[in-house]
Amino acid sequence: MTRLSEYLLPTEKQPPADAEAISHKLMVRAGLIRQMGAGMWSWLPAGWRVHQRAVAIIREEIDAIGGQEMLMPVLQPSEPWRRSGRLDIDELFKLTDRKGSELVLAMTHEEAVTFHAAQVVQSYRDLPLILYHFQIKERDEPRPRAGVLRTREFLMKDSYSFDRDQAGLEERYELHVGAYDRIMERTGLRFYRVESDVGMMGGLGAHEYMAPCPAGEDQIALAPGYAANVEVALRSPDVQKTADGYTVGAQKLSIEPAIEVGNIFKLGTRYSEPLGATYLDESGRELPVWMGSYGIGPARIVAAAVEQFADEHGISWPRALAPFAVHLVAIGKPGTPELAAAEQVYDTLRDGGVEVLYDDRELGPGEKFADAELLGCPLRLTVGRRAVESGEVEVQVRRGRAAGTGLPLGGEPAELVRIVDELWRSLP
Repeated sequence: MTRLSEYLLPTEKQPPADAEAISHKLMVRAGLIRQMGAGMWSWLPAGWRVHQRAVAIIREEIDAIGGQEMLMPVLQPSEPWRRSGRLDIDELFKLTDRKGSELVLAMTHEEAVTFHAAQVVQSYRDLPLILYHFQIKERDEPRPRAGVLRTREFLMKDSYSFDRDQAGLEERYELHVGAYDRIMERTGLRFYRVESDVGMMGGLGAHEYMAPCPAGEDQIALAPGYAANVEVALRSPDVQKTADGYTVGAQKLSIEPAIEVGNIFKLGTRYSEPLGATYLDESGRELPVWMGSYGIGPARIVAAAVEQFADEHGISWPRALAPFAVHLVAIGKPGTPELAAAEQVYDTLRDGGVEVLYDDRELGPGEKFADAELLGCPLRLTVGRRAVESGEVEVQVRRGRAAGTGLPLGGEPAELVRIVDELWRSLP
């Protein structure tokens, strides 16, 4: 169902009064998300399509490095968290059921996946292993803000690697580095992979995937050939303070705000030892499993794309994330030749497999164009009286709002589909 007369896309002329981040303002105005409470957001149909585009890219790249998808519960017994030493984290939701059993709502799944690994990994023959899932995370966030960027509930992909030693962990870590680099490149985001602190996760080392933009709450230190989280950079012996700021290797460091989209950790035996995840090697010795943890947030990818590419008229999606490839606008009243021509174009594109959102509402051109620019699909096609008279569908590329070469109206359907597909594939 992609006729706007029947599609739930509640656009707004004004942003929420408390919205500061561009993504918060535009995602609400474009009818992609709606707030239910502090840090609690619902994804509406068009927004969920974008979110699931990010999910699909992530899934393909993790599958490609040997990841096996599973699903672990959000509601968990508290005991594994007590054994790992993380039960007292302030942001962890804790509750008690009617029988008095202590439970938690997981904010990440190291404890759960290690619990299972301790049961099923017995021998070196069971390793290496990469497990992952997409699952809701709950976080008692003290200050939810910026729309879907800082929330109390969110969906995340987290994968976990299991190896017999540090050398194996390094191999699985590098596989994830490659996968995450490809994910970021495919989504169209500008990004940096930076050295970071292990924080509450613990372990031997970590990197963050950062998307630079003014709404970012993190800061990254950059120089030619160098990128690090600011906290890591300032602790590095290679970074020197000068009268004009900081330098690394004689290069001046610049500081940029950025959104943390993903993070990867070399956990080592941080969780396997307290939770009893061990294996027997060839000589029968019992040894702890070496682990890695790798998280990435589809919602943060979506918000970062809005932040990086929006203009004063609305969102401008990279084509890999756009809810629809084409936004078709009909300008004409029922019973007119122009509306009949628009219906024909819609049928042709839909039958040809093009993902098209068709604005068939009985509204004026100004409202329709404003909604199209706000939603930000890569291509806008317009069929009105001028198109009927000229025999060409009007084309506008959303990025830069550039007019494209008109498309033949009333010609061979397959040719129209081919031209639209070629044009779409040429876009960023």
